[in-house]
Amino acid sequence: MKHWKGLSPLLAMMMLVTFILAACSSGDSGNSAGSEGDDLKPVTITYFSADSNANWASMQDAVGKKLTETTGVTIQAEFAVDGSNQKLPLMVASGEYPDLVYAKGDANLFVDSGAFIDLTDLIEEHAPNLKKLYGDYMNRLKWSNEDESIYVLPTLNAVDHQQLDAGGNFHIQHEVLKELGYPENKTVEDFENALKDYYEKHPAIDGQPTIPLTLNADGWRFMISVTDAAVIATGLSGDGEYYVDPETYEAKLHYRRPEDKEYFRWLNHLNATGILDNETFVQKTDQYEAKIASGRVLGVIDADWGFGNPTNALRTAGKENRTYARFPIQLDETTKDASFQNAGYAAGWGVGITTSAKDPVRIIKFLDYLASEEGQILMNWGIEGEHYDVKDGKRVIPEDVQDRKVNDNASFTKESGIGLYNSLFPRYGDGAMDSTGNYYTTNFPEQIKANYTPSAKETLKAYGAEMWKDFWPKSEEFPTKPWGAAYLISPPIDSNIAITYKRVEEIVRKRIPEIILAEPSQFDALYDQFIQDLNAAGAEKMEQEYSELVRDRVELWSN
Repeated sequence: MKHWKGLSPLLAMMMLVTFILAACSSGDSGNSAGSEGDDLKPVTITYFSADSNANWASMQDAVGKKLTETTGVTIQAEFAVDGSNQKLPLMVASGEYPDLVYAKGDANLFVDSGAFIDLTDLIEEHAPNLKKLYGDYMNRLKWSNEDESIYVLPTLNAVDHQQLDAGGNFHIQHEVLKELGYPENKTVEDFENALKDYYEKHPAIDGQPTIPLTLNADGWRFMISVTDAAVIATGLSGDGEYYVDPETYEAKLHYRRPEDKEYFRWLNHLNATGILDNETFVQKTDQYEAKIASGRVLGVIDADWGFGNPTNALRTAGKENRTYARFPIQLDETTKDASFQNAGYAAGWGVGITTSAKDPVRIIKFLDYLASEEGQILMNWGIEGEHYDVKDGKRVIPEDVQDRKVNDNASFTKESGIGLYNSLFPRYGDGAMDSTGNYYTTNFPEQIKANYTPSAKETLKAYGAEMWKDFWPKSEEFPTKPWGAAYLISPPIDSNIAITYKRVEEIVRKRIPEIILAEPSQFDALYDQFIQDLNAAGAEKMEQEYSELVRDRVELWSN
């Protein structure tokens, strides 16, 4: 202040106030709802998601209320009831859209019809936190080599995400393993033997018939529980419906691989011997979940998130011994589970702002706040003093809150909103740290281990492991995939790929169940016919065109 000597007291005071205001306004944009002068009056942003969201509470949860209080924004959201994309073509045909759309793999519908706006300038001018979040991956947000606009902010995959534990595909009850003395579980034969041995000893559980193994073939879940497992069990990481040659980038339907055929032969064998649930291909998701929640399903082939609700129900009912251990099961010992193969940042499915949005600037500023440290901490951790405390500089979840998260997750999520907004908006992933040295998410090694049930801890100890991921081959054992994940590559809606894929999908959904349920003596003939049907539908031409899209993706991301 010595330089102000000689100024009048009034002028000095005015300069001091100006200095203070300037200092306050130049703080980190990551800790404010928006820059000085932002219009924070209440506004409603409409949102449609092609995913389902059973826990959505119209922002009347704690996190939602805090978001509205901080930003003035209320999200009026609609979610696809069955997680399908059926409403999207109708929306595009009408030309009337909500402000924000998460279209899953059909963003091309909105881009090709001109319904999504280019976000490049909006991000550059109004979204420093989004720029910081995506960082070096901004190049991967470009739509294509021909059109480098940014139409979508990726949300399906979190930035800087580390796979800290294994979700698994093959799951078997802790109680089964315990009674059998914790047998080896490396191949499908091991898996089958464990289910069969326990089933023979216990044909009924709690007065109901025991089900050795069930799958979820309802709608889009067919791919997760029935067909994707053929890829994972034969040493590949997920690329959707395709296998991509790592040398030539040639893509082909994975069903046309002999390895897939042998996996489906194994499922056919399980059906013939009574191990596979005979209602597998007619049951709905709620029936599938009800069976698992009863505790009488010994084994499940599915992603862990695919049956999270019945798992929580088992815990609540005091049957946590009937929840599941997970293993990197392979068809045989010639391959290893590649679930941890690195795909880099697999940008792709995400949220776009439509031409119907009246105030894109306000929307991008809201999304930018959510990408800030303050926004990320709120969405992941909740409210300080209510959902977490800070002790010695570290965020800590109180025991009673953690207990509810583990044992009453659905109700807790609806009330708190913690984790509810993560999949809707851009975010940092597990293992990423904020400026204070704390993890952005509540899913980190110490917390993961603390969340394990007593039976899980007992099973892990019996196999000499601390975490499920200890059973899996490590990421560095595999090369990084330069195309990311092939299923995130969206073909143009008027391309041969999109048209042919619909035919291919119908054939797969019809023929695979027939093949699995057939007499074993008919398997080879039916599978050969299945391949012929795919070829007749134009699969080979579709594969050639998709290969070019993969190569284009590699080129775009290499620039």
